[in-house]
Formats: sequence, structure tokens, C-alpha cells
Amino acid sequence: MKMSGFHKVIVYILLIGFSVYFLFPFLWIVLTALKTEAEVHQYPITFFPSALRFENFVQAWKAQPFGLYLMNSVTITVLTTIGQIISCSLIAYGFARYDFKFKNGLFILLLATMMIPWDVTMIPLYMQFNLFGWINTLKPLIVPAFFGSAYYVFLLRQFLMNVPKDLEHAARIDGANDFQIYSRIFVPIMKAPLTLIAVLNMLSVWNDYLGPLIFLQDRMKYTLALGLASFKGVHELQILPIMAITILMIIPPVIAFLYAQKYIVEGISGAVK
Repeated sequence: MKMSGFHKVIVYILLIGFSVYFLFPFLWIVLTALKTEAEVHQYPITFFPSALRFENFVQAWKAQPFGLYLMNSVTITVLTTIGQIISCSLIAYGFARYDFKFKNGLFILLLATMMIPWDVTMIPLYMQFNLFGWINTLKPLIVPAFFGSAYYVFLLRQFLMNVPKDLEHAARIDGANDFQIYSRIFVPIMKAPLTLIAVLNMLSVWNDYLGPLIFLQDRMKYTLALGLASFKGVHELQILPIMAITILMIIPPVIAFLYAQKYIVEGISGAVK
């Protein structure tokens, strides 16, 4: 059913209105980061700065060792993403393509873990990692990713359930073993959902605050999220550095999302079929 010209205009107006509504907070952050300290606190509030002060970004970055914080965040994000991709794809491949005893029961048990809040497991995890001697290291933030995530396994399993079994049969006839079938056939097929998982994991790990706050004690091991929170004191809130560092933290996830948006759409559509 085709829309008339009037209906198209209404739709476009609504879309533009919602876009402005959702983009306004980000625009406010950018303009606030470019103001002077006096303009930030003045009343009535001014929307545009009198002059663009790009040096606010440099001063905020130099206020703390954010270069080191950036390296810690990148290390955690990259390694956890690799761990999630490897572990979740292997687990999902097993649940989707193999038949074994208690398969459905184990999968239901796996999905049931999604209903357990992380806050409940926080204390047992801390005790476990303390027993391993991992507290105040990056290991508690990285190693669990190599054991998979129930949500990501579910997405990949749903995607793999739609792949015809003829591909496996043809590969076995050609002499391929199980690992070759997984790595050479199914991993390329899973490019779209794996990209979706990589972006989702990046967003959650990059912005994670509670995990590093619990397991890290040395400031030299802080992530960007902890460094950003350190601008908020008991009696003082440093608005300009918070806004400036927030913008710098937003840039990498936005670039990753824009670069992978095609595969994200394909991954979502394949998982919900």
C-alpha cells in the first residue's frame, strides 16, 4: 500500500522530531564541553557557548592518566570480544548442529542463567577471584568472557538452526572433520551475528563501571569509566572534564556501530527467524 504525499510528509516530520529528541542530549554534551567554567554554572542557562574552547578536551585528558586508562579499556574490550566470539560460537554450534543426551535440558538450564542478576553473583565471584589471587588485576574482567554468554549463545543458536544440513553432509563427503566444518563453513556463515555480538559486547564492556570498581584497586589499572567517575567528588562535581571525557568515550562505540550496522541488521534478522 503506497502512502500519499501528505502521509509521507507526516512520517518525515515525526521521524525528524524523534531524531532531534534523541540527539539533543548528545548535542548538549558537546556544546557544554566547549563552554567556559562560568558559562556552565551561569543562570539562566545558555545553550551555545560564547567561544569554542577545544582546549577543554586536552585539559581533561591531562588531568588524569587517561592514556593508560584507554589502554586498559581497549585491552579488556578486545580480549573479551575475542573470548565471546570463540566460546559462544563453539557452544552455539554444538547446540544447533549436534544431537546428544539431555541437549534440550542443558539448553534450558543455560537460558535460565540469564534470569540471575549479576548483583546476586557479585559476592561469590569476588570470593572466587580472591581465592585465585586475581583481585586488582584485569583477569576477572577478561577470563569469564572465554566461557561464553547465555544471551549470545542463544542468538547464534537461533541463527545456526536455519542453516541447511546439506552443507555439513557435503563437507563430510569431501573428508572434512568436525572442526574443519565449524571453522571453514559455519564461521564465515556466522559473520553477521558474530559482528552483532562483537558490537554488543563492546558497548557493554566499554561502558562497564561496576565490574572494574569491584575488582580493581590500583588507579593504574583503572578503565575509562572509572577515570570518568573520579571527576565526581563528595563536595564537587567537575562538569567540564566529565563532558569532555564522555564525548571521547562515545566516539569508539559510535564508529564501531556505523562500520558494522549492515551486519548488525543481518544478524538480528537471522536470529529472529
